[in-house]
Amino acid sequence: MLEVRDLKVRYGNVEAIKGISFDVKEREIVTLIGSNGAGKSSTLMAISNLAKKSAGTARFLGADITSLDPSEIAKRGICHVPEGRRIFPYLTVEENLLMGDYGNTDPDPKRCEKNMETAYSLFPRLKERKKQNGGTLSGGEQQMLAIARGLMLDPKLVMLDEPSLGLAPIIVEQIFELLLRIREMGKTILLIEQNASMALQIADRGYVLETGRITLSGSAEELSSNPEVIRAYLGV
Repeated sequence: MLEVRDLKVRYGNVEAIKGISFDVKEREIVTLIGSNGAGKSSTLMAISNLAKKSAGTARFLGADITSLDPSEIAKRGICHVPEGRRIFPYLTVEENLLMGDYGNTDPDPKRCEKNMETAYSLFPRLKERKKQNGGTLSGGEQQMLAIARGLMLDPKLVMLDEPSLGLAPIIVEQIFELLLRIREMGKTILLIEQNASMALQIADRGYVLETGRITLSGSAEELSSNPEVIRAYLGV
């Protein structure tokens, strides 16, 4: 579904991504794990073209998306849920969801209503709070809203950047259970996580990113039992 080849990202004199290549297959959950500053967020930003690539290509469903505008990439079926949630705090939950549908080329209001009902079925707490401003929600509810907003265009690939960041452990478990449900809906997930233990529990495959380079890759089971991963990321 997604093919990234020889991707490089540079910020001034600093090369944040140093020529990485990886694949994501349909209906997989693939995780990129690594410490702060490893280049995980820059990787997603480059795929979405929110960060300029200095080299490399990205292909989605066989089509070259390397130089497409970010809005066009979203319309092709890639949803990017950014780190920090970035909801609209002064808009209601319902208005935030409608913003996720903004720019859709299909004018059928029934399609939008259907996608909103799907979001509410996944996140019933949001339906209870649909007239409440986003900024008044708890951190976990805001993360749910960010994910639900991303699903409003009915994407094929969902890219999530640190969905567990700053959340209580019980909320983290709920978020990861919801990611499994999203995959059951037929979606493909590319997940960036510092919580490597949780990420590897739900992922099919993973890549370890260190200072802009992929240093390890394999099935989630292989990475979970790798001594280097255990020592550096699993806290065992």
